[in-house]
Amino acid sequence: MHPGLVNTARLFVVAVLFPVISCQSPQQTKGSSGLFPIEQNGQAGYVNAEGAMIIPLQFQKAAEFAGDQAAVKLGGKWGYINADGKIVINPQFDRAGDFSEGLAAVRIGAKYGYVDQDGKLAIQPQFNQALDFSEGLASVRTGAKWGFADKEGKMSIPPQFDNAGSFSDGHAAVKIGRVNGYIDNAGKMVINPQFESASNFTEGLAAVKLGNLWGYISEEGKILINPQFNAAGAFSESLAPVKVSGKYGYIDKDGKFVVNPQFQNALRFSEGLAPVCLGGKWGYINAEGNLAINPQYEEAGLFAGGLAHVRAIGKYGLIDKEGKYIWSQETPVPKEDE
Repeated sequence: MHPGLVNTARLFVVAVLFPVISCQSPQQTKGSSGLFPIEQNGQAGYVNAEGAMIIPLQFQKAAEFAGDQAAVKLGGKWGYINADGKIVINPQFDRAGDFSEGLAAVRIGAKYGYVDQDGKLAIQPQFNQALDFSEGLASVRTGAKWGFADKEGKMSIPPQFDNAGSFSDGHAAVKIGRVNGYIDNAGKMVINPQFESASNFTEGLAAVKLGNLWGYISEEGKILINPQFNAAGAFSESLAPVKVSGKYGYIDKDGKFVVNPQFQNALRFSEGLAPVCLGGKWGYINAEGNLAINPQYEEAGLFAGGLAHVRAIGKYGLIDKEGKYIWSQETPVPKEDE
């Protein structure tokens, strides 16, 4: 497992979980504050954008910086460090998430609560699951139902949903029974439950699934791009990856293809480049659909802070936007079965 090549789990981005099958979707954390987690010989540390080691290898695991702090695992527990590598919140948690709006979700035993940046428990552990704060509220699960807590731990929107996402653009996707709709920050249903699946709003649109096909709706619930895709990702930098007839391409907000379907898999754009899988290998394209970095990697993350984590056969590291390694290490090459 390597930092930067991560699975965006519902609760936290604190460890690296990458699919081993070619062209399955890797995910990526938010950008670091000039420091990038790396792992070598079973220990994790941080390098800068030039590849120089800034925080020495010493941790069991290391997450990306979210603001001024990053979650690290030491002695089997999670805590937080600052950009100087100093431990500012002692390792004491069984799980630890990114800070968002001044609070971070943590697990102690079987329950989740929230700490502030001084390490004080702002919300006592009481939830079965807990997401990051967004727009002043956090989606939390109590028992079998999801609701939304405020920063004092009060249930601003009582647990009543079978699933719930985070707020974005004043909306949160919620599930009631088998269908999904959207509520506002007051808990009012503003887009009636009707979708088989529903994603967060980004750049004013949200991908929704109707009748086994994906399309996009506006914040008023109006269908702007008719359901026609087998899969649909979030808009980022005005483009969204979609799947048609087994291939991925990119559409604009009018639903027109800007990059024709041709890839085995595709992720969202970040800092002008998007990871795409072609011929079983990951590379990067620009917004015009031209290859900026040829497909050559087994795994590839999003660019953040000008760099991206990648893994090729026998090599793992950080590359710049020209595909040049600024830091790397050799990794064991799997042996073929005899």
